[in-house]
Amino acid sequence: MLDFENWTCPVPLRDTPAVVMGHGGGGAMSGELVEHLFLPAYGSSPSELTDSAVLPFPGGRLALSTDSYVVKPMFFPGGSIGDLAVNGTVNDLAMSGSQPLYLSTAFIVQEGTLLADLGRIASAIGAAARAAGVQLVTGDTKVVDNGSGDGVFVNTTGVGVVAPGVDIRPTRAAPGDAVLISGDIGVHGVAVMSVRAGLEFDTGVTSDTAPLHGLVADILATDVPVHVLRDPTRGGVAASLNEIARAAQVGISLVERDLPVPAAVADACSLLGLDPLQVANEGKLLAFVPEAGADAVLAAMRDHPYGRGARRIGACTADHPGTVVARTALGGTRVVTMPIGEQLPRIC
Repeated sequence: MLDFENWTCPVPLRDTPAVVMGHGGGGAMSGELVEHLFLPAYGSSPSELTDSAVLPFPGGRLALSTDSYVVKPMFFPGGSIGDLAVNGTVNDLAMSGSQPLYLSTAFIVQEGTLLADLGRIASAIGAAARAAGVQLVTGDTKVVDNGSGDGVFVNTTGVGVVAPGVDIRPTRAAPGDAVLISGDIGVHGVAVMSVRAGLEFDTGVTSDTAPLHGLVADILATDVPVHVLRDPTRGGVAASLNEIARAAQVGISLVERDLPVPAAVADACSLLGLDPLQVANEGKLLAFVPEAGADAVLAAMRDHPYGRGARRIGACTADHPGTVVARTALGGTRVVTMPIGEQLPRIC
């Protein structure tokens, strides 16, 4: 029998006086929390909010990023919270064009968690760090009472070095830029949902979690002036494109038939009533580059193992600034909105 009394709305009202799951979904509610609560409290108002901060230091620039991982279940097809934590932090650094070097990890572990599971996560973190060529240099562990947490949460901080002349940030998106993506979208979110309690369905989809700094290095090696890079994680491609459009005050026009949505992802989203553009990814990137250099960048992406499925999905325009629209297969257009809250919790 369905328990309607204990259901919760995945898109709660935005004037709620308390924190709700939607505040962590990477959409409009997350942005409002940062803008109206954290930034005033910190007394800071950075000109741009990016996945990693680029900071000056003697002799060059550092990229610094921090993130927390609360994915449920902790193990899913193609990965775990461990490699997700490493790859996600590496990718946040890479989206500023930096070379990731060092990571810290901090664990919040619920009492009663199996040591075997914690060991699997730690081993996955070590293996992912070695594969990405980054060093794990410091960390911390806290244990909370049974019922005060939910398995294992992982917090990371990453440090990288930004090469001279690299200037990649959302406000650099400009009319005439081509919008590229490195491969299929929605894969990670569907992989996690396929094994979540109460949502089991057989998709054959595995998470795309992967470190993307090597792909970014190959893109930069083309010498095409890359304007924006973004890995579309929470909130998916829709959230990332809306954030970029608003930051740069450009319009973004997509061609819906060019969006690389695998059949299994499309089927799962249709079953659950989700938009693939709003489903999380963990091993894909968006690139905004001048149209004249788009083919060179696409060729470089396709030569890399994590960019084999790269394609052009749209362009920046001076029309409808701050808005993302998609041309449908029927010849019409639809507005691709920023997700408000969280479609389904604990994807990353």
